[in-house]
Parts: sequence; C-alpha cells; structure tokens
Amino acid sequence: MPLRSVLLFAALAVAAPAHAAEDRRDLCPDRPGLGTPACTLDAGAVMLEVGIADWTLDRDAGSRTDSFAYGDALLRAGLTPSLEAQLGWTMLGHARERERTTGDTARRTGAGDIMLALRRNLRNPDGSGFAAAIMPYATLPVGGGGVGAGDWGAGLVVPVSFELGSISLSLSPHLDAAVDGDGDGRHLAYGSVAGVGFGVADDISMTAELSLTRDRDPGGHATEALAGLSAGWQAGDDSQWDVGANVGLNRDSSDVELYFGFARRF
Repeated sequence: MPLRSVLLFAALAVAAPAHAAEDRRDLCPDRPGLGTPACTLDAGAVMLEVGIADWTLDRDAGSRTDSFAYGDALLRAGLTPSLEAQLGWTMLGHARERERTTGDTARRTGAGDIMLALRRNLRNPDGSGFAAAIMPYATLPVGGGGVGAGDWGAGLVVPVSFELGSISLSLSPHLDAAVDGDGDGRHLAYGSVAGVGFGVADDISMTAELSLTRDRDPGGHATEALAGLSAGWQAGDDSQWDVGANVGLNRDSSDVELYFGFARRF
C-alpha cells in the first residue's frame, strides 16, 4: 500500500501541467512553525521541504525522554491552480527514555509513518489578503516500532490567514482521528494553532504561535499547550532555510523542541 501511494503521487506530480518560472507565486512553504498555511502551489510546481534535524525533550517525575528526527520530508505537488497533493515521511527517528530512579535506558530507532494529504484552496491560493483552504489527510502505519504510531490515522485541517501589510494572522483548526497511545485503534483529538507572522527584513520572516490540542485517548485525556517561535530566511525566490523552537506550557506538553530545516521549489 505505501509503495503504491508513493508511485501514484509521483505520477500525479509528473502529470501536473508545467508553468513558466516568471509566473510563479511567492514562495509559501509549510515550514517552519506549528500551523498550516492556506496557500497552495502553482499547477505543475513541486516543492520539497526537509526538517534536517529535530530534538524534543519530555520530562516527568520519573523519566526523561529525548526524541530525535532526521530527514522529516514533505513533498508537495501543485495539481491545479488551487489544489495540491502532499506526501510526508520521516526518514529516521530515534527516542531514548531514561528512568530517573534506576538509570535504566530504553532506545527505539526506525523510520516514521507516511502521511498523504490534499489541500484545496477556497480563496486566494497565493496566500494574499484573506485566504482559506481545507486539507484532509491520512497517515499510513509503516513506521518502526516505537517510532511509528502503530495504526492508521486521519484528520481535517481548515487553515485561514489574513494579511495586514507586513503582518499576517493565521488560524489552523483541526479535527483528528488520532491513533491510540497503545497503537491499536483511534480516538478523537481536536484543537487549533493561532499565529502572528511579520517581516524582519525583505528576506527574513518570523512567526509567533500558540497551539492548543485536546486529546481524548482512552489511556488518559490530555490537553497539550505549546508556544512556538520560528524564523525563515529566503535565500532566493525558490528556497528557504528555517529554525524554530516550541515550549510546553503545561504538564501534558513536551518541555521543549528545537529544529531547523530547508525548503526548495522546483
């Protein structure tokens, strides 16, 4: 199933109509940040976004968990002026959990699950002015034990944004059939990300965000609250480097996450 999905995505990307470089929209990557943009790629455009490295620290009274992700890739292809397809996959994930009292350490390493999505823009696909979109997605359980979720999941994101000169406001409400913590079955999760973006210079932008997610896992309900700050440097019309940090605001959230990555449009 995963291989067929990858091949289908590649065929759609190749079949998408070509367009002139001078007619391309401004670069609008998904990275960085917690939210989802409402913009879509031009028909025929392809973008590769890669999280080069990501570290997350999660501590509680009895243990400390360090999680690492390398090569968190997202491939996007514009199918029409307002519709794009997405394929996401984490090439390598590693988690190390250490018990505080005994010092025992457990390690898990493997590839992540595959994510498939379609984003349909409803207004202003270049992201200008007021923009809105819908994005259904599904995850396929191909990841290794302890790294992948263990079962399929699905959800819907409805991103909206509004530009006010050099400042942009964004909202990304989502509804998910999230995988249970034991890797068998699904449960309801929902929440939203709110963000404020602003230009620091012609080629540098920053975004401050707040994310709240209510997770109704049968193993224990939780509300995750995160604050994020990220920055992107657009090295050219078709590429961007980024860095970011997220901080947990309550006990249900990871303590801190640091990451950096790159996006390139073709």
